[in-house]
Amino acid sequence: MCGGRFTTYERVEDVLPSVIKKDGRREPFDGMKILSGLKKACEKRPISLEVLEKTVDEIEKALQEKGFKEIPGAAIGEEVMEKLHKLDEVAYVRFASVYRSFRDINEFMSELKDILNSKETTTSKDNG
Repeated sequence: MCGGRFTTYERVEDVLPSVIKKDGRREPFDGMKILSGLKKACEKRPISLEVLEKTVDEIEKALQEKGFKEIPGAAIGEEVMEKLHKLDEVAYVRFASVYRSFRDINEFMSELKDILNSKETTTSKDNG
């Protein structure tokens, strides 16, 4: 025995659904892909890695609670967008611009207007 102490962190491997990709392929759920996407969206934003990892955990838990054996990748993307919308508007727009593959600037502007309108609604409720 070396006399040192160490701790191991184990993640409970609950059964997560298979992901159905756009082209119909199925692949195992991979939370690291979500974390990677979140990191890219949140680059140079004031959001810690700990918050991003917690967000991935929340998404995984939500998927487990749904109890599906398979889930479309689009449903996971929407879950990520919902979390990002609450977390950071800039990161949300970054993710949405890639995820939603806006066809043109008008679609992108429409999304930005929706964000601004929802922000104004929230602000007026808080002040009212």
